[in-house]
Amino acid sequence: MKIILCKDYESLGKAGDVVTVKDGFARNLLIPKGIALKADKTNIQRLENEKKHQELKISKDKKEAELLAEELNKISCTATVTVGEEDKIFGSITTQNIADLLKEKGFEIDRKKIVLQDPIKALGIYEVPIKIHPEVESKIKLWVVKE
Repeated sequence: MKIILCKDYESLGKAGDVVTVKDGFARNLLIPKGIALKADKTNIQRLENEKKHQELKISKDKKEAELLAEELNKISCTATVTVGEEDKIFGSITTQNIADLLKEKGFEIDRKKIVLQDPIKALGIYEVPIKIHPEVESKIKLWVVKE
């Protein structure tokens, strides 16, 4: 019997794959548990429509991310920090601080998308990468200055 997998199944394949299995396995386990659908004309056509819809959504998200990346590349943020002797910063600049600075500029960026290897602990100018989309990355300029 040919079936369409609705969910990933370890020994058969990934969701959306059309596979052939024994009739009893499909009727008794896969179809009742919602793991698969019988591969008839309507289900195959529905699967193709879902794939097209998903591809359109992915391309739309990528285009929006590219537009946002262009805007973010022009952004420059300034973080003012208190310093001690020899211009040593009290604390550090984290991804949350950078997200807050971007929010003040009008950009709602999740702090998990801001890529910092380590928190910033010194005065200076930094290029901070932001992973907006799996295929789109942007960089902002961050100025860390003393009060």
